[in-house]
Amino acid sequence: MSFQDPISDCLTRIRNGLMRGKSNVFVPYSKLKHELVNVLVAEGYLKSCVKTDDSVSDKPMINVELKYHNEEPVIKELKRISKPSLRKYSSSTSLDLVKNGLGSYILSTNQGLMTDKDARAKNVGGEILCEVF
Repeated sequence: MSFQDPISDCLTRIRNGLMRGKSNVFVPYSKLKHELVNVLVAEGYLKSCVKTDDSVSDKPMINVELKYHNEEPVIKELKRISKPSLRKYSSSTSLDLVKNGLGSYILSTNQGLMTDKDARAKNVGGEILCEVF
């Protein structure tokens, strides 16, 4: 099965798991998706992520442990911004705040994936992959 947009599929699996109250979800492994989930873990939106080798499908997966606070998901909104049909790029100076600074953009830069706060600090721009609140 081929996906047109694997990043969107990863975000949708996380969003669906949060809506159903799951403790963890499995996402097909790729370096980009693993780095994206690691950024979400580092920012405190998810508990942890571990690459696992699934014996059933013989393909590596990412086991994403979801995070809740008072039985409510920590992530209120997880939205894909740049899509294959319409890419969105931004410089470090023109990045807006997400929900007045309460949320984050995740950018793909020439220095790797990082949040909008890190991109402003390092003065780098890039493709805006998603918005997290």
